[in-house]
Amino acid sequence: MKAATATAIKPPADFAVEKIRADFPALHQKVHGRPLVYLDNAASAQKPQAVIDAISDYYRRDHANVHRGVHTLSQRATDAYEGAREKVRAWINAASSCECIYVSGATEGVNLVAQAYARPRLKSGDEIVATISEHHSNIVPWQMVCEQTGAVLRAIPVQDNGELDLRAAAELIGGRTRIVAFGHISNALGTVNPVAELTAMARAAGAVTVVDGAQAMPHLRVDVRALDCDFYTFSGHKMYGPTGSGILYGKEALLDSMAPYRGGGEMIKSVSFAGTVYHDLPHKFEAGTPFIAGAVGLGATVDYLGGIGMEQVAAHESAVLDYALARAADTPGLTVIGRPRQRAAILSFTMDGVHPHDIGTVLDHEGVAVRTGHHCAQPLMQRFGIAATARASFGMYNTRAEVDALFAAVGKVREMF
Repeated sequence: MKAATATAIKPPADFAVEKIRADFPALHQKVHGRPLVYLDNAASAQKPQAVIDAISDYYRRDHANVHRGVHTLSQRATDAYEGAREKVRAWINAASSCECIYVSGATEGVNLVAQAYARPRLKSGDEIVATISEHHSNIVPWQMVCEQTGAVLRAIPVQDNGELDLRAAAELIGGRTRIVAFGHISNALGTVNPVAELTAMARAAGAVTVVDGAQAMPHLRVDVRALDCDFYTFSGHKMYGPTGSGILYGKEALLDSMAPYRGGGEMIKSVSFAGTVYHDLPHKFEAGTPFIAGAVGLGATVDYLGGIGMEQVAAHESAVLDYALARAADTPGLTVIGRPRQRAAILSFTMDGVHPHDIGTVLDHEGVAVRTGHHCAQPLMQRFGIAATARASFGMYNTRAEVDALFAAVGKVREMF
């Protein structure tokens, strides 16, 4: 990918980034005496005041347990909880709110599918196909279910530019494939994977698809029906919502065919020692008192993003990323890992003679927050022959000036090492 010149890249003129920044209290602080430059959004994004207020207001006025309660606070809490589910349904264009299961995040979503869908169906010799670029949370649950069933986990390789090898994928996905699991966007490289193409390959083989959308939801407007995936899961905290919140989307027929993998209150219609009758969707997968405030906050997040417009967000982030790539190309001794043609807002890099942890430490003292390490993607790091990278990940509130601050801090790293 040829880097554009830094001066030629401009964000959309009508994107009010300073107004958006004003909505995020955490951005307006100093670290080590310097203004915070927060570039760790792929790990967890900051929260707008509207989301903070929604959670606070719920606890201040409306807290009670949901469903079953006949008193006013319980009814208000239930309305907010189920109202947030409906907001998410509309946001991702699911056919029904019963297709949206509250989970603690994408990790729980993958584990739910692995244990409630895959484990009862897989047998020895069956295959699960993932990609070598997956986050560990989309590898380890499949390894566990393979140990439980005798199935085999296979991996689609990645090309030198960070894109999936689709020829290899077509060879791997075949008659024994039962599940194809892959991330929408790589958390380590920012590669935007061809979801529709992989879904079509899986469908032709009679396999179901499980998409980890944790990195996509902050950057793209996701339409699960247009993608035609079977399962899609994401975390609220990466899309400017609360930690501990998330959604597993699944096609209704598939979810209806699955038995719950956790038992307890709320997920039942009736219980006796002779047997239990499980609740209908989506409640049969939501045992116990849920994270009600998290659901309320997730609903507020959807409202907030809807007010901005994801097309605007994507255009702004693309301009910021292109500017960062251009600055990186002009920085001696810095190597960008992966050059995919379709890339979201992640810049993963190494520096000659400097360990990524040292890069991160120096940058922190300059007020710049990045992530260093293997990013829960060790197989991908091994593919590129490295142990770790420094990763700057951008959100809708980041600016070109913050990219300049990043590379000024990188210059300090060069001076020191």
